[in-house]
Amino acid sequence: MKKSVVGGWMSVMASLLMGGGDISPALPSMAQIGEASCKTDGIYIEEDTQLMWQDQHYTDAEDGAFKNEGSVGKAGKWGHAVNYCRALEYAGYSDWRLPTADELIHVHAKEGQVFTNFRDNDFWTSTPTQGYRYYVVFPADAYQYARSATQSNYIRCVRCADENEKTDDFESVR
Repeated sequence: MKKSVVGGWMSVMASLLMGGGDISPALPSMAQIGEASCKTDGIYIEEDTQLMWQDQHYTDAEDGAFKNEGSVGKAGKWGHAVNYCRALEYAGYSDWRLPTADELIHVHAKEGQVFTNFRDNDFWTSTPTQGYRYYVVFPADAYQYARSATQSNYIRCVRCADENEKTDDFESVR
């Protein structure tokens, strides 16, 4: 009899352990996540050149386009970059353009990182070089490099700011 009681007790305990038992209150099937995002969009105004720079977060699709030599949003081939900036309506303006190599070198030569949203890869410029190639600027060293227009690189648009426009005038700036 002792063996059957111990065996029965072990069966009950094993069933409870494997079944897990439900002694806690019911939890919601999905966690509630707030609407706030840590990714902020803004602009950066270079006071010495009076240039306004797009400072918008990069999406997973854009990062994928860059890595896979495609064109989506703020990443793509040179022709896409030109068209993207021409069509851009951002921060209340529609006169954006692809920066020159000198403009992009100048902004990246500044001490520290001036952009909230950045990538450690090449950015297109509008400056042509030999053949069907255009300069890109690598932010880490602020040097220009010639790239084929069929390669995918990141895009950051620029516009000329009015002299009375200040960074403080915009809500979504850093």
